[in-house]
Amino acid sequence: MKVAIAGGGPGGLYFAALMKQLDPAHDITVWERNAPDDTFGFGVVFSDETHRGIENADLGFAEAMARRFARWTDIDIHFRGESYTVGGQGFAAMSRRELLDLLRRRCHALGVVVHFSTPAPDVEALRTSHDLVVGADGVNSSTRAAYAEVFRPALDRRLSKYMWLGTDRVFEAFQFFIKETEWGTMQVHGYPYSESGSTFIVEMHEDVWRRAGFHASEGAEFPPGTSDEQAIARIGEIFAGELAGHRLFANNSKWLNFVTVRNERWHHGNVVLVGDAAHTAHFSIGSGTKLAMEDALALAACLHEQPDVESALTAYEAERRPVVESTQRAAQASLEWFENIGMYVHQEPTQFCFNLLTRSRRITYENLRTRDPEFADRVDAAFAAAQGLESGTPAMFQPFRLGRLELKNRVIVSPMDMYSAVDGVPGDFHLVHLGSKAMGGAGLVMTEMVCVSPEGRITPGCTGLWTDGQRDSWARIVSFVHERSTARIGLQLGHSGRKGSTRLMWEGMDDPLPTGNWEVVGPSPVPYGAGSAMPREMTRADMDRAVADFVAAARRGAEAGFDLLELHCAHGYLLSSFLSPVANRRTDEYGGSLENRLRFPLEVFDAVRAVWPAERPMSVRISATDWLPDGNTEHDAVEIARAFIAHGADAIDVSSGQVAKDERPAFGRSYQTPFADRIRHEVAAATGTAVIAVGAIASYDDVNSILLAGRADLCALGRTHLYDPHWTLHAAAEQEYQGAAADWPDPFRAGSRKPPTSRTDAVRPRLSLPRAEESDQKVHLRWTPSHESIPVS
Repeated sequence: MKVAIAGGGPGGLYFAALMKQLDPAHDITVWERNAPDDTFGFGVVFSDETHRGIENADLGFAEAMARRFARWTDIDIHFRGESYTVGGQGFAAMSRRELLDLLRRRCHALGVVVHFSTPAPDVEALRTSHDLVVGADGVNSSTRAAYAEVFRPALDRRLSKYMWLGTDRVFEAFQFFIKETEWGTMQVHGYPYSESGSTFIVEMHEDVWRRAGFHASEGAEFPPGTSDEQAIARIGEIFAGELAGHRLFANNSKWLNFVTVRNERWHHGNVVLVGDAAHTAHFSIGSGTKLAMEDALALAACLHEQPDVESALTAYEAERRPVVESTQRAAQASLEWFENIGMYVHQEPTQFCFNLLTRSRRITYENLRTRDPEFADRVDAAFAAAQGLESGTPAMFQPFRLGRLELKNRVIVSPMDMYSAVDGVPGDFHLVHLGSKAMGGAGLVMTEMVCVSPEGRITPGCTGLWTDGQRDSWARIVSFVHERSTARIGLQLGHSGRKGSTRLMWEGMDDPLPTGNWEVVGPSPVPYGAGSAMPREMTRADMDRAVADFVAAARRGAEAGFDLLELHCAHGYLLSSFLSPVANRRTDEYGGSLENRLRFPLEVFDAVRAVWPAERPMSVRISATDWLPDGNTEHDAVEIARAFIAHGADAIDVSSGQVAKDERPAFGRSYQTPFADRIRHEVAAATGTAVIAVGAIASYDDVNSILLAGRADLCALGRTHLYDPHWTLHAAAEQEYQGAAADWPDPFRAGSRKPPTSRTDAVRPRLSLPRAEESDQKVHLRWTPSHESIPVS
């Protein structure tokens, strides 16, 4: 093959070296616009997994890297004048300059032609004269720009300012310096990369950056390779204590905003993107160099394995995209955490440290306990102390007081529409469904959305509370829960609005009924999506009827004995559609500003609160973001939560989306939790209002991690409880917890131990002496340079 590579960074050079080793007959040329010694940056970090991949492909090169590694396992977090150390993490870093030098010498020895100080030729010309063109030309890729209509890049410029620096202070471990200044919170990400230097990245929100006066150089043009010396001098003064008398080093160092790069496609014909040209991930979770070299490994392997270039590039993208997108989701969570770090600095120090460590959701409580049991014990003790409870009980099994309602644990069975009622009446199915979940150990079991009127149903199979007969059927279910379990049961009350009169979910979700349909209403004549019914704009008389229906249903709910009432103001149903500018286009006092859009939902809340028993709590479920460019955002969600709290809500249940069919949610593990986190820290905690997290929370480890970090007070799980109605009790057994928060019903108590799954008469080993290869695996390993580094020619 004849291969052209634009960009002589680690990704481009490593790919060239791999291809030459696969077949020396390949004709490979690299163009690098910078000179050989124009190496920007300081240290790069690798995971063990990446190094194993390099080792498998090229043992000699991997060993050369390993000899230059600084290795450590600890993270030191400096917060409020104290240092907190967490071990067992595992890091390896080396000088970026040394890495590039190794790669350059490797390419030279293999016969790869590298043109330094030379921009790559026009990509269109390259693709006609070469079999393959690799765009390894970084964040500002000209290769990507040339075919932007095909790659369809999305560049997300973030809110914080950062500067990449080095120091001759050799850290012993990864360092997070959290510095609270008169201008706001600043942080340093620091780590060693050799026996003589460390990376020192300074980061702060742009608002803090401006208040501190760093914007003085804003707009200044710095030639390539020139650093912002005035800002660097100021950084040295602010972080003099952290530098401990050591110097800062600059290398093309100036203030930057991190840009998250995503592309809908990574290849076009025989042109392919790798590394930062294709994707970026925030430096707070690792190294872009790591991702670029992993790309190079995958691309070379696919070209070697596949019969032609198109098949290889398709296979490469299919292999790498899920891995990269997972990394980017973690990186997004991490960078947003640091953007909002000011929300967390009030936390108790141990909880703050745990919050920081678990920010990306890749490290969880169980991970931490495996890596550093002693620190995990401190996290448990700090959480219990803050609640005034005894340590030793998993966070999810600590009791919680919601208003005046005592919950035995912090697990909620989330509301899930079952579409199985007849004329709005819940039957035996609902008794078994909700009764089994209550007997399965959850502290609170929620009904599906119970509709306040026949025309307020989503489907003909939805339950209601517009008749006394429906009330009596619900009372039977409530009585069963109270008599047969120690769970509480909550009523979710709502009106379908413009999303009503549709088929049962399994017959066509959100598809209008073919016959027997009813008129749907909403704040404006805006349908839910293509093919949905056009709602009639509600008049004041319609709104009055809806308020009366909510009030009547709430009264019946109280008579049925429900312990809690949740007002459904999420997922695009009636009250949610009033809140969202996507659905609410009114020009009267109920549309326009957020204050106006809140007016009707608050009217309903106040009317319901007035008839709902004062000793029983009320919660509100909201969609924290519409996942649409012109919709509500997490900032609107904070104000929406603030308004409902001011009107007396005891809890905010934080979901998201489903306000329009064309939404584009960013799914992922616990993907809605950051919205709950923001509402809890910005509004709820100060008022004593509970926050409920929901959405892709799939394990007890997720629940414990969310609670211990202070991201929510309670966790609601839906699909998990459909998979296993006894999920909460099984979670207790898995964690070896026995107590009132996970009490087995007497008839089921014999099943409270996990049954054996394999033979039990085998002779189990009783003694295990440490092996040589295991003796170096320490919880706390610090970087202590040997001063015997290998010289680089």
